[in-house]
Amino acid sequence: MKYTLEEVLRNTIGLDPTLFAAQTQIGTGLQSLGYPPYDIEKVGEDEYQVTLAVAGFTPEEMTVTSVESSLEIIGEKKAIKDSEERTFLHRGIAQRKFKHTFTLADYVRVVSAKTENGLLIIDLLREVPESQKPRTIEIKSA
Repeated sequence: MKYTLEEVLRNTIGLDPTLFAAQTQIGTGLQSLGYPPYDIEKVGEDEYQVTLAVAGFTPEEMTVTSVESSLEIIGEKKAIKDSEERTFLHRGIAQRKFKHTFTLADYVRVVSAKTENGLLIIDLLREVPESQKPRTIEIKSA
């Protein structure tokens, strides 16, 4: 299956876009789902934020899991009890379950997750170990 650079980058956090410029195929782990809508924002030099529009979902109906180099967000509405039956004249707020999986770059970790005004906000931080950071090597003359 082939994906465009834009499709790859919107599901990848903390990676340099130039790494994928020549890439034309990506493994099956990439999802290009449109629900719920989401943003990926770089909020600092090594800080990122993923925001999903999750109107109608409670924190108990969502899970955020970080395993190695992936971030997985799952939402599933609880069934309405018989005593809570409601009659809708129009139902425009989506209630379907969802699953988003994002690939995280090396050294990117999930710092926190919170809900605010119908949004799920996940903060990420890229922490490169000192031993992996670029360093200048002194050039000595003979």
